[in-house]
Amino acid sequence: MSVWYRFGKDGSATLTLHIQPGAKKTEVAGLHGEALKIRLAAPPVDGKANDALLRFVAEQLDLPRSAVTLKSGQTSRHKVVEICGSTEARIAAFAG
Repeated sequence: MSVWYRFGKDGSATLTLHIQPGAKKTEVAGLHGEALKIRLAAPPVDGKANDALLRFVAEQLDLPRSAVTLKSGQTSRHKVVEICGSTEARIAAFAG
């Protein structure tokens, strides 16, 4: 199991992410220490980057947006996201 994601006893998963807002395009950029780095095209203004991040993660994991929540890091590049309803294989594939 990778360090950037963990599964809880309730079946939810926690992802540790490093975000680079204001990039040319939204994409997974590989590992960044113990986090998965994601480049976001959205600017870090008025929560736009957070919204774009949660939509991107939900899309990539083929989940409804409501299944993805930001647990910590609202104003930081280091974010923790919780996911309900995904499998370890799908999350591991998300990293590319």
